Amino acid sequence: MKVPTILLLLLLLAVELEFLFLNPCESALQEDVSALRAFTQAISEDPMAKLSDWSSSRDPCSFSGIKCSDSKNSVISINLSNSSLKGFLAPELGSLNSLQELILDNNLFYGTIPKQIGILKSLWVLDLSVNHLLGPIPSEIGGLSSLKIINLHFNGLTGAIPPELGNLANLVEIYLDRNKLNGPIPGSRSSNSLMDLGMPIPHSNITGICKLTKLKVADFSYNFLLGRIPTCLEYLPRKSFQGNCFEDNHTILPRSTQQCASVNNQETAKETFEQSSGRTNHQKLKEPLWLLILEIVTGGAAVVFLVICIIRSAKKCKCKTTVVIPWKRTPTINNQRFVSVDDGMLKTVFRYSRQELEVACEDFSNIIGSSPDSRVYKGTVVNGPEIAVISLSASIAQWPSCLELFFQKEVSNLARINHENISKLLGYCKENEPFSRMLVFEYASNGTLHEHLHYGDSGQLSWLRRMKIAIGIVRGLRYLHTELQPPFTISELNSNAIYLTEDFSPKLVDFERWNTIVSRSDNGLSYLTNGGVYNSFLQSSDTINLDVQCNTFDLGVLLLELISGRQPHSKDGGCIINWAMEYLQQPDKLNMLVDSDLKNVKSDDLFVICGVISLCIDPEPSKRPSMQILCGMLEGGIDTSVTSILKESSLAWAELELSV
Repeated sequence: MKVPTILLLLLLLAVELEFLFLNPCESALQEDVSALRAFTQAISEDPMAKLSDWSSSRDPCSFSGIKCSDSKNSVISINLSNSSLKGFLAPELGSLNSLQELILDNNLFYGTIPKQIGILKSLWVLDLSVNHLLGPIPSEIGGLSSLKIINLHFNGLTGAIPPELGNLANLVEIYLDRNKLNGPIPGSRSSNSLMDLGMPIPHSNITGICKLTKLKVADFSYNFLLGRIPTCLEYLPRKSFQGNCFEDNHTILPRSTQQCASVNNQETAKETFEQSSGRTNHQKLKEPLWLLILEIVTGGAAVVFLVICIIRSAKKCKCKTTVVIPWKRTPTINNQRFVSVDDGMLKTVFRYSRQELEVACEDFSNIIGSSPDSRVYKGTVVNGPEIAVISLSASIAQWPSCLELFFQKEVSNLARINHENISKLLGYCKENEPFSRMLVFEYASNGTLHEHLHYGDSGQLSWLRRMKIAIGIVRGLRYLHTELQPPFTISELNSNAIYLTEDFSPKLVDFERWNTIVSRSDNGLSYLTNGGVYNSFLQSSDTINLDVQCNTFDLGVLLLELISGRQPHSKDGGCIINWAMEYLQQPDKLNMLVDSDLKNVKSDDLFVICGVISLCIDPEPSKRPSMQILCGMLEGGIDTSVTSILKESSLAWAELELSV
């Protein structure tokens, strides 16, 4: 019974190949159309309607951003720069065999770079810069023999620079700056003695990037690259290597030793994990001899037909297709494109079990905060520290793979934050039975600044203590805004986001950030529309800059609250800024801003902090200075040493006792 079935399959194959034989150019363009269709299906939002004509026109060569060959039988360019497109890069892009330009910079593409792009042998420009791409650079890109320009600037790419990039013989420009790449730059010339004598170096002794003889421009800055800069690249400007962890004198503005050590530890853990992972081999089932012979004959016939079709397809012809590409900008959960999640992204972050956290948080009964989308628990790990656990309120039905990617990306970003004035991420919990997505932070046990200012004993917050808190907050923000790339901002910066340790050191937390992950409505998840999760996590550089400016304004309000003891908004007092503006503009009335319960207020400190407040709340966001400048003003203008408080008042021993 099997033989007639196989013969029927052979007949169908022959019919299909005959179609290709008679319509070679229609078939070639049809393949490009299929790839473009997959590209649109992987995009979730098109706020600028850049792809609106992709469904109205019947000719893909007339689509916005698409350029076809002169004969109109293949797509040779996709240029959708600055289009605010949000979505994933479809692997099907690799089937655009004639593509010469892929320019998708300044969009909101996320996920990994598909390795299928390495199939585009005609490609000579690859620009995926200023997006939100994650994961490693595919080594398959090293097979793009025609590539002249590669720009992956300003993404979240991780891992080592693949040495296969040295195979790009025609490469002229490469931009890998402002990512999270680590390891050494691959490239060496092992015969230095020959070079010193002026003798030619055998090509076999040149490896990696050093093989790129046509390379004129390269930028590796602001990554976490290690080792020494290859001597073959020392002709490049020094700024091309700044902001890394190199061990030579050719680099400038290197990262701190602490940052570099953290990356080294993560890489060591990752290598250990990979070496301990094994591979499982699966045995093939044995087949009857007659069936094996039949398969060989069938395969041979198919190859013959295919070769004939390829020869015919190579001939020039002019033809057009009338295929319409459907365009959806707001897919539902049911038709959401599956997204592969890189499970290795969190290899170096500690993973708690739900049972561990359940025990630590007393059966999740110790709730210290809640919202419609998350709950915050306080707990104590067995033989460990006090912790704060954020649990996202979601079910598996409300958690598609794109949200899983966002969750992992945020955990990865939080894990890299390491500063004494920011609450440290200790780990995460990820389980499906029952569905759990949790984050575990260190807990500062002395409550929030808001509680101390408005409900606690105000005498505990002396002037000196408040100045120390102010400087600690600004130092934390300086680290987030200027030392991290891309900058990290606090979604709700207020006195409730400042936790205090036993010695009243401030710790910034961002529990509100997680309320944007599962923002639900009656009609489904808000990430399908404007303003949802996509906008919260996949930010353009302009949006990040706006968030930094908003943090600066919020800092001004917070500092006003700190020195005055007033609520930022109240029914009786109104807005604290409106109340304070009158006094901020009159230096002789600045003392009216100070909490009446405070003693030993230093007039010089008050003048400095009021100057910072005025700059922070400037109505023109572009005029608000950077956190680097504001921190310098506070650190340089406020003396929190022991001798300073004693000089101010001979009766300050009680103040000193409270503050030290």
